[in-house]
Amino acid sequence: MPAKCDICGKTPQFGHNVSHSKRSTNRRWLPNVRRATVVIEGVERRVHICTRCLRSQHKLARRPKASLR
Repeated sequence: MPAKCDICGKTPQFGHNVSHSKRSTNRRWLPNVRRATVVIEGVERRVHICTRCLRSQHKLARRPKASLR
């Protein structure tokens, strides 16, 4: 699985593990990327999407449509 979100572009971040003795070693944080089917502009597409974007997509899909008065 690639470590990049196709929606927001989130990529791995780099930093250090810091021990109690303050010794620093390199590490990286990977985004939680999943493969999902998402409707984009009316077309279903399989994309690699981070779970934060997947949650936002789900919340937007549940929102009731504005009623016409």
